[in-house]
Amino acid sequence: MDITHFDDFLAAARQQSEPQRLLFTFAVAELPGDANAAQKAAFERGEGGAPVPAVCVDKALDELSTFAAFAQEAEQFSLDWVIVFAASLSGRNGTPPSAADAEEPIKRMVAMIKAGDVRSLLPFNRQGEPVQLG
Repeated sequence: MDITHFDDFLAAARQQSEPQRLLFTFAVAELPGDANAAQKAAFERGEGGAPVPAVCVDKALDELSTFAAFAQEAEQFSLDWVIVFAASLSGRNGTPPSAADAEEPIKRMVAMIKAGDVRSLLPFNRQGEPVQLG
């Protein structure tokens, strides 16, 4: 299945043979300390910057209906996020993963984002569209 929108990600998770728990890390953009003049100018225009993890959340699949509802809920964080990284955690033998099961994978997710290793994560913008990083 092609993921062309966050809602496709939800649909794909619902099609898995084992129940899923979805993991999210909201990131804000920060200007790296070693940024050059062009990068600084782009950042001032609201472009570029490095994604920095700010808020993490995990959700049972039945807690999410659409990206619009998810984005509205995210507004409660009062966070000026620019990207949300998504991943899923599979259950076993028909049992969905718990919030406690998600703690370590979320920590690894944050470490991956900080290290710039986001290949296994799905990044979405504020419109729910997938983005290419790098």
